[in-house]
Amino acid sequence: MNWINNYVRPKINSMLGRRDMPENLWIKDPESGEMVFHKDLESNQYVIPSSGHHMKISAKERLRYFFDDGHYETIENPKVAIDPLKFRDEKRYTDRLRDAKAKTGMEDAIVNATGTIDGLPIVATVQDFAFMGGSLGMAAGDAIIRGFETAVEQQRPLVLFAASGGARMQEGILSLMQLARTTVAVDRLKEAGLPYIVVLTNPTTGGVTASYAMLGDVHIAEPGALIGFAGPRVIEQTIREKLPEGFQRAEYLMDHGMVDMVVSRLELKATISGLLKILTHAPAADMPALADMSLPAAESADNRAPA
Repeated sequence: MNWINNYVRPKINSMLGRRDMPENLWIKDPESGEMVFHKDLESNQYVIPSSGHHMKISAKERLRYFFDDGHYETIENPKVAIDPLKFRDEKRYTDRLRDAKAKTGMEDAIVNATGTIDGLPIVATVQDFAFMGGSLGMAAGDAIIRGFETAVEQQRPLVLFAASGGARMQEGILSLMQLARTTVAVDRLKEAGLPYIVVLTNPTTGGVTASYAMLGDVHIAEPGALIGFAGPRVIEQTIREKLPEGFQRAEYLMDHGMVDMVVSRLELKATISGLLKILTHAPAADMPALADMSLPAAESADNRAPA
């Protein structure tokens, strides 16, 4: 115990009427270096007002911003075996899980919820990068499948927010099997005739992009998101060539046909709501005017089409 910091300093501050300032009162923009007041950033959904840089947000914050009035009901995730391979590297896997749970307040990297956006009932599945890099293990795989099963049972569209560094190495082949299992879950949702929209956030990499994250009816990316299977550094070292500027970023991938839209977080709810109303054949009165919807991918495709 540090006696001066833990006892003497608080005692002096209380006597002099001083108050400790929160550590996160100001947040630095990674792009411009500008300092942004935390409350202003929070009210802007953690998008830097001046530069438009999208900060990472937690799964619960994303759900609060996304659903009508911030109201939603979480879906309980299935229970799975903990540390099936008894894995240990620098730390035991069980210790890593314990630390991640204490840090995030989550059981694993996936949160499923039901609610409405602009009155339309949906199921939302959110991957939280803060929990072991959003890595895909058995618990996350089972939770994703539970989200798809709930969507089929309740006949609701599913919107998935992907954010991951890839498969969870501590679970070995059991982690890689989640790629196949989640792909089957996607197929069952499509067989039921229900829309599936994927939002690719920063970063979405590894096995996630080899499975459910690239199987949506529509793929939307947040500005500047890193999206790909292997990272740029690994690719450069493998092919021994310099990659193009912005390679694997959302805007580059949209220009090359891998994602359909790049949409600001501030416009995400309205864009997805409009798409779902079209895909679910909602009454014309409930649909947004097509001119009001941002469809940069379609416009880009038209511009590239041969005469």
